[in-house]
Amino acid sequence: MSLQIDTLAYTNRLRRLPPEHKLIFAFTTLTISLCSHPLVQMLIALWMGIWTVIYARIPAGIYFRLLMFTIVFCLTSLPALMVNGIAINDLPRVQLDSWYGLTLGDFYIYISHSGSIQALRILTRALASVSCLYFLILTVPFTEILQTLRYLRFPVLLTDLLLLMYRFIFILLNTADELWTAQNSRGGYRTLASGMKSLALLIGQLLQRTLEKYSQFSLGLQARGFVSEFRVWHKNRYRPQARYIIEAVCGCIGLIGLEFWRNAGIFTRI
Repeated sequence: MSLQIDTLAYTNRLRRLPPEHKLIFAFTTLTISLCSHPLVQMLIALWMGIWTVIYARIPAGIYFRLLMFTIVFCLTSLPALMVNGIAINDLPRVQLDSWYGLTLGDFYIYISHSGSIQALRILTRALASVSCLYFLILTVPFTEILQTLRYLRFPVLLTDLLLLMYRFIFILLNTADELWTAQNSRGGYRTLASGMKSLALLIGQLLQRTLEKYSQFSLGLQARGFVSEFRVWHKNRYRPQARYIIEAVCGCIGLIGLEFWRNAGIFTRI
């Protein structure tokens, strides 16, 4: 999946737009999504989906599969906010907050109205925020993100650490794929017991081989005289398009205005 995401970042339809424009746009919408109410957040998620799938021509199946990771993760954690339990003697205190409940012995388990609203807000905020980040990673190659961060005077140490982390993601995935293929070809996952044993061996070998590759990588840098910072080359052939700039600016202004109107009491509080 990581290799596919990297390929899409280099081949999408918005590839020739300046990366600093896309970076500013993504972080602007991300900031709005973190400070707004659910209606604006749902509009942001829909709008960023249009930018990613329609404008950038990212395959819809890949995009929605990535969104499903966020949805599934949220759905596994939100029930803790929605479901509450109290002693049966304290039932009158939560009757206004209870949507539906069951009595189990001396306890009353119920679905909380306030907890459900909080869960909805968390879900919409997560979807809006992740949509902004997906737009960024699916339309801007990582090297261009680093180059833009350096242009914006981010610390060199931070950008170098990000580059090393990005590099070792692929090393880790490649090593894990090689080990899994070797184990699977020898029938290491035929039964549950052998599968658990093979998985434990894979994790141990993965750590060992990753450390070996890191040592080789460090020796290679020293042999080439690396003493300062990583230099990333990229072609500076970008073509800003007024249509996208106008839509991005007007859309962000509209979302901010919608949030201000909501705070003024025009929209019903969710």
